[in-house]
Amino acid sequence: MKVFVRILNWIILVFGINMPMLLADAPLGLKIGLGAVLLIYFIVFNVFPSFRKYPSLRLKILGDGAELILAFWVTCAAAAPFVGICIGELIGGGADYVRYIVYGVVLVLCEAAVFWNGIIRVYFTSVQLGVRYRVLGIVFGLIPIANLVMLMIIYVRVKTETLFETAKYKLNESRKDDKICATKYPILLVHGVFFRDSRLLNYWGRIPAELEKNGAEVYYGDQQSALSIEQSSEELAKKIEEIVTRTGCGKVNIIAHSKGGLDSRYAITKLGCDKYVATLTTINTPHRGCIFAEYLLGAAPERIKNFVEKTYNKMFYALGDNSPDFMSAVKCLTNSYCEQFNKDVPDSPDVVYLSVGSKAVKRRGTRFPLNFSYPVVKKFDGDNDGLVAIDSAPWGEKFTPVYPPAKRGITHADMIDLNRENIRGFDVREFYVQMVSDLRERGF
Repeated sequence: MKVFVRILNWIILVFGINMPMLLADAPLGLKIGLGAVLLIYFIVFNVFPSFRKYPSLRLKILGDGAELILAFWVTCAAAAPFVGICIGELIGGGADYVRYIVYGVVLVLCEAAVFWNGIIRVYFTSVQLGVRYRVLGIVFGLIPIANLVMLMIIYVRVKTETLFETAKYKLNESRKDDKICATKYPILLVHGVFFRDSRLLNYWGRIPAELEKNGAEVYYGDQQSALSIEQSSEELAKKIEEIVTRTGCGKVNIIAHSKGGLDSRYAITKLGCDKYVATLTTINTPHRGCIFAEYLLGAAPERIKNFVEKTYNKMFYALGDNSPDFMSAVKCLTNSYCEQFNKDVPDSPDVVYLSVGSKAVKRRGTRFPLNFSYPVVKKFDGDNDGLVAIDSAPWGEKFTPVYPPAKRGITHADMIDLNRENIRGFDVREFYVQMVSDLRERGF
C-alpha cells in the first residue's frame, strides 16, 4: 500500500510539473481548473510528503525529507525527455516560445520547492550525514549529473538512518518492561585520556541513553582529562565513594574506556575501591601499554613536546580542568610504564575483571586523527584500533574481541560512539546493552 501511494504521488507530480507540455492544446478552462487542483496537491505534498508514522519528530522530519529528495530525483528523471524535446524544437526553430517559457518556469519552481524542502529537512535532522556528506552535497550540487548522483547517495544514507533508528525504537519498546539493563549495581562510565565528561557533548555518544532506556542507572567518572594514573585514580575513587554514599547502592559496575581502565584498576587495588566495585569492564584499554607512545616520547624534540604540553594544558585549564598534565598522562601509556604498573597493581580477588578490544582494518576506514595514528601504531604495535594494539586490550577472566564484518573495522572512537555513526555490521549501542544485560544475568 505504501509503495502504491508513493508511485501515485510520483505520477501526479510528474503530470503536474509537465502539464504545460502534456496539455498544451487543451482548453484554457481545463488548464486553469486542473492547474488549481494540482497546485493544492503540490502544496499538501510538500507539507506532508508521507503519512508514515515515526517514533520521534526528528525521524518524522528526516523520513519526510528523504521522501521529498526521492520525489525530486524521480521527477527530474521523468522531466528529462520533455526538456530534451523542448531543446530539440528550439534548435530546429519554429517553437512556441511562450509555452516553453511557461513550462520552464513551472519546472524550475516546482523542482526547486521539492528539492530545498527535502534537503533542508535532512541537513537539519540527520546524524549520519555528518560534516563530510553535507559538504560533498554542497560541492557536487554545482555539477550537473553529479549532483543527482550525490543526491541519491544522501537519500540512501538518510533513508537507512530512518529505518535503522525506527527499528531500534521498536526493539526497545518491545522489551521496555523487561528492563534488561537494570543491574543490581549502577553503571559507572569512566572516560579515557584527553577528554572530559560533558553534558553538551557526551563522551559515550548515544550509549548512556540507550542503557537508560533499557533500565540502567548510569553515572560518570568526571575525572580530569589528562593526569597521571595516580592522580586520576584519586579523583575517581572520590567519585565512586560519593556515588555509593549518596545512593546507598553498595557497589558500582565500572565500564572504563582506554586509560580510564588503568585509572579504575589503580583505584580498586591501591585506593580501597575494591569494596565499592563489583565489576570492571575495560574497553580498548592499553593494559600492556603502547610501544609507539614510548617511541614518540623518545624521538620527539623537547621543544615540540613542550609546545604541545603547554598548549594542551592551557586549553583544558580553560575548559575546566584544575591541573591538566599532558605529559604525565602520555607517559602512563607507554609499554615500559604499563609493564611495571601490572606488577605493582594486581587484580583484586573481590572484583570481576572483563575486557573488550577492537581493531581497525585500514587507514581509510578511520577518521581524523586516527587515520594518521593508525599506520604508525601498526608499525610499532601491530593490529590496532588507531591508538591501542589489540594484543594490549585483553584483561581479566573474559576478553571480547570485536571483529565485525564491516571492512572498515572498529576504531578506538567507534567503541564509545564518539562520532555517533551507525556502522554496518556493528551496533555499538546494542553491544553495550547486551554487555550490561550479561552483568545483570550474572547477578551484578
